[in-house]
Formats: sequence, structure tokens, C-alpha cells
Amino acid sequence: MALDAILQAFVTMNSLATSPFVLLVVAFIGSYLGIRAVEVIPFTRRIIERRDAQAAAAERE
Repeated sequence: MALDAILQAFVTMNSLATSPFVLLVVAFIGSYLGIRAVEVIPFTRRIIERRDAQAAAAERE
């Protein structure tokens, strides 16, 4: 039963993946979620803050 649902999901995604408009929507959603994930994950947030601090220090010099 679970295999049937999984296969149906793959077939549905395959038919949607042939449309360039759907792929663009999926790409925008993926990029948005990637940006949100970078802001939420503490390690990446520290990297971004460090880069911002270095850029601010370079502007002051």
C-alpha cells in the first residue's frame, strides 16, 4: 500500500517536472527555503555575521 502511494507521487512529480513553469516555481520555492534555512542555522549565521563584521571593518579603514 505504501509503495503504491510512493510510486504515484513519483509519477505525479514526473509529469509536473516536464513543465518549465512548474520547475521555475519549484526553483523559487527552493531558493526561498534555502535563504530561510541559512538564517535559521546558527553555524551559517555566524559565518554571515563574521563576513559583515569584516566588511564593516574594511570600510572603516
